[in-house]
Amino acid sequence: MKLLDLYIIKRYLGTFIVMILLFIPIGIMVDVAEKIDKFKEKEVPIASILEYYIDFTWYFANLLFPIFLFLSVIWFTSKLANNTEVIAILSSGISFSRYLKPFLLSATFIAFFAFFAGMFIVPKSNEGFNDFRYKYLVKKEARKTDIVFQQINDNEYIYVNNYDPIRKQASNFTLEHFEENTLKFKIKARRIRWIEKDSVFRLTTYKKRSFFGDDEFFEVQVRKDTIFDFAISDLAPVNYIAETLNFSELNDFIKEEKKRGSNLINNHLLVRHKRWSIPISAFILTLIAVAVSSFKRRGGMGVNLAFGITLGFLFIFFDKIFGVMVSKSTFSPFLAAWLPLFIFSLLAFFLLRHAKR
Repeated sequence: MKLLDLYIIKRYLGTFIVMILLFIPIGIMVDVAEKIDKFKEKEVPIASILEYYIDFTWYFANLLFPIFLFLSVIWFTSKLANNTEVIAILSSGISFSRYLKPFLLSATFIAFFAFFAGMFIVPKSNEGFNDFRYKYLVKKEARKTDIVFQQINDNEYIYVNNYDPIRKQASNFTLEHFEENTLKFKIKARRIRWIEKDSVFRLTTYKKRSFFGDDEFFEVQVRKDTIFDFAISDLAPVNYIAETLNFSELNDFIKEEKKRGSNLINNHLLVRHKRWSIPISAFILTLIAVAVSSFKRRGGMGVNLAFGITLGFLFIFFDKIFGVMVSKSTFSPFLAAWLPLFIFSLLAFFLLRHAKR
């Protein structure tokens, strides 16, 4: 039986790798065809484009990982069924549950790799991928955040308009400092900008109003370089920042965002839940794929592949719909990440029961 297990494991992993190697170049070519005019218009350096497509490879593979896995299992299992290998295996006295063992072992290997990549490799690629898009592909107006209100610590609140994460600047900046619910000073500036080389904030049309009992003091400067107890990204965390953090960084980031009352907290929680749910989907999709493709059907492999493509894209559809619901409403991030898996787990249960009969 060990030889049979190794045979199935090699076919499973080999088909999965081939599926990725086939589809990723197609995805890259489609993306190049779509963006080549913008590359020429912005005069993007070749080195930056190459780095972008390295990051795009990880982004694309992680995005469509469930479909790649699902189709690869259906493909090679259907070939086993058409060659009557599955019938021979089950006729030899091996139970259907035992027949599933090498499939689940292969899914375990892929799930562990997907978990490790999702926690530590893909976040770094997502950072490069999204930074490139914001710098060269996203229109200036689209990347700005209109109005931001943040509590940056126990005593201070900030307000800004039109925060631009690429230029690291915002307009109409206001900072209010309170002590025991009493306003102690208020800073206003027409523009705030982070100066990387000096590690300071540059305020244009700077005004500071301080309160000492019944007395008020004013300070006005055309330009002032100073430091604050926050990072420039705290003015308005970019909505994709959670996707660029590894496991420990993401947990720390979510804690800080909860303290600040960020309106993007549900999006960040959804990212954390998906770091766990996507690897687990490997088991559920493997069970479904084996259940629907282990036996000959009229129409051959085409029927199995059509069914597999439909179910695969249905899984992605549910995943994206629930993600939109989280970002646009108060829908639970936990349900958005795990409900598609629950629905497909029920489907896997019924299909396996039917397959065993």
